[in-house]
Amino acid sequence: MRPPLLGVQVVDMSRLLPGPLAALELQRLGASVLKIEGPPGQQDGARELWRTDAERAAGEPALMFRRLNEGKALRTLDLRDDADRAALLDEVTGADVLIEGFRPGAMDRLGLGWPVLSARNPRLVMCSISGYGQTGPWAERAGHDINYIAMAGVLDQLATPDGELVAPNFQIGDLMGGTQAAVAGILAALLAVQRGGSGRHVDISMTHEVRRHHVLADLVVAQTGRAPQPGSDLLSGGAPCYGVYRTADGRHLAVGALELPFWQRLCVAIERPDWSDRHWSLGLQIGSPESLALRDALADLVFTRTLSAWWALLAPVDCCVTPVLRLDESHAHELFVNKR
Repeated sequence: MRPPLLGVQVVDMSRLLPGPLAALELQRLGASVLKIEGPPGQQDGARELWRTDAERAAGEPALMFRRLNEGKALRTLDLRDDADRAALLDEVTGADVLIEGFRPGAMDRLGLGWPVLSARNPRLVMCSISGYGQTGPWAERAGHDINYIAMAGVLDQLATPDGELVAPNFQIGDLMGGTQAAVAGILAALLAVQRGGSGRHVDISMTHEVRRHHVLADLVVAQTGRAPQPGSDLLSGGAPCYGVYRTADGRHLAVGALELPFWQRLCVAIERPDWSDRHWSLGLQIGSPESLALRDALADLVFTRTLSAWWALLAPVDCCVTPVLRLDESHAHELFVNKR
């Protein structure tokens, strides 16, 4: 089929992860992407992140840079130079989208802010990705993913039952709050332009986007006035039917039997049919001593077999239980082979 964004021209001025990945996602939908970098000393920091000695010897940038910018045209422009700024404006004239991730106000100081760019191309969609938004009391603050999810109330929820916080090795703020929110905003703005509207400046604050998507935990705040307590809520360990359980070989099973039929099938499969009616939907109070005791009993049972033994038993059962795969195992799994 014809790619949906075929013919769309994107200028990617962003660096590191959120913006370059957003541009890459648009490219995967058919857009053409031109990546603009500064001269040495002003280049994308992804060129050096986790760069190996072998890559340096070969004169190659780091794998992160190569992955995020695969298939993009590359151009070097020094935006402090008048001629190079004029060259960028020429690129903007024929572009549909421009993505940037500088500190708020940096584009204006370069003489390339939204008023200038939109005057050059009234149909342009400009997307600015920042930690805390283009305006507001935190606009000038520096931050990284861990700061964004901390301020959005997400990091507090990534906790063990005893309240120990876990720093995730998945960039929730950068990817969901940055990349995916930017792609959604850009596509919506492109649609508005296609329908005859003017260009738009899409302001993506990664912290605000993560906060906006923190839906289920926020329901508890709305109902009770407090944040869910670690290990005591429906989705954080307060119900035996939904959690992570350690196996005899130090691996884990992910149990997601939220609905009663899945829980009942699981109980029958593990030869504990007497647990079948002990479910939150039948009145077992979430986070209660009875619920936590059943969670501990299930944990003790799961700990008696290896992951492979449990998966051999449960794979044929429709009960929302899966192994917890390592990333290398995920790459090789039939679910993902030949799928991007």
